[in-house]
Amino acid sequence: MRVLAVPQYGLSVDESKASLLQLKSSSRIGFAFVADALDVSRLPGWVKTPKQVTDGHLVQLAKANGVVLATLDRKIPGAFLISENSNGGPERCL
Repeated sequence: MRVLAVPQYGLSVDESKASLLQLKSSSRIGFAFVADALDVSRLPGWVKTPKQVTDGHLVQLAKANGVVLATLDRKIPGAFLISENSNGGPERCL
């Protein structure tokens, strides 16, 4: 939702929400909610600025659940970078 609701895609939050719900209900890719019981003590050492907190938290949440964070952001250590040249990726991604 966060990616779809940025100005360059031109979707509102409501439109992004509807798109995500449609994808979840019609996709061949399985979706599941991941429980989040992690606290600030589990942030990776590379988190140095407020902008990195969410990224660090998501990397650790993925690890705690035996999966890998898949992202479009090149600046997240330990994450799988989704790119135009990606031929698949980790079998289980967050």
